[in-house]
Amino acid sequence: MIKDITILGDGGWGTTLAIHLAHKGYNVKLWGPFPDYIRYLDRYRINKKFLPGIKIPRSIQFSSELAVSLKNSDLAILALPSKFALKLIQQLKTLDLSKEIFLSVIKGIEENSLKTISQIITEECGRVPLAVLSGPTIAMEVAQGLPSTAVIAAKDIKLAKTLQTVFNSPTFRIYTNTDVIGVEMGGSIKNVIAIACGVCDGLGFGSNTKAAVLTRGLAEMTRLGTAMGARPQTFFGLSGLGDLVTTCISPRSRNRSVGEKLGQGKSIQHITRNMDMVAEGISTVKALFKLAQQFRVEMPITNAVYRIIYKGQKSHQAVTDLMNRKIKSE
Repeated sequence: MIKDITILGDGGWGTTLAIHLAHKGYNVKLWGPFPDYIRYLDRYRINKKFLPGIKIPRSIQFSSELAVSLKNSDLAILALPSKFALKLIQQLKTLDLSKEIFLSVIKGIEENSLKTISQIITEECGRVPLAVLSGPTIAMEVAQGLPSTAVIAAKDIKLAKTLQTVFNSPTFRIYTNTDVIGVEMGGSIKNVIAIACGVCDGLGFGSNTKAAVLTRGLAEMTRLGTAMGARPQTFFGLSGLGDLVTTCISPRSRNRSVGEKLGQGKSIQHITRNMDMVAEGISTVKALFKLAQQFRVEMPITNAVYRIIYKGQKSHQAVTDLMNRKIKSE
């Protein structure tokens, strides 16, 4: 029986899930790493940085102390940027979490180890009850109660169904899956393809170009994911095609917005300097570039984004290189 839920991460998505679960009657604690900001959230009940305009229920408790946040918790939801995940997970394993279920809602890959978040949790904490949630979920839209969907994947289908019941609501429909690696890879790779689509917007290209990038990006996602052990059909579901479409077209998509600024000629240093929120695709593309080499998978769009961000290639030239590749069958 899940009653007490701790959300680790006070960004837009973590706050959205806290509000959603509190409205469903669960006892929710929200942890964040910065005491001053946690005190601000507790006092004013508005996440002005990451979820402006959405009121946070009084029932939600806030803490910047990890042990306090997780005391008596039944479910720990990891909702922080992937680059901070390893350090947090290493802290978690020092605590008594014998009855804890872990749920990752992080859409990224650890840059140094090239592991997904579920793989890191298993490596650091052992065979704990573990699931992931992903899908086409722009935080503000979910927080506003607009009809949205997501998928929860776990190797243990009973666990997936239990968590499905926890999260499902009339405005947030949840499906289940057992392909954990496929769901995680879809949620990670789509951020890089969204940057590519944003580059097209910044360059002033049209719908034809974006449709081509989205479609061929899906092919890259499927190739790498299946090489890593995922099921091909997963990438045509919510955590693959669904999330890809949302992130590539939404004006609220951070990754698409980063790409748009790159296409306009701004440097990645300038872009990130002026961002409060993390665009996961910036670090994920570096991991994907290495994974594509490791698994010998062709990923030309991913490689183009990597060159633009980390090698300083001009966006126009990257597009020219893509269009002039050797012709082939689809």
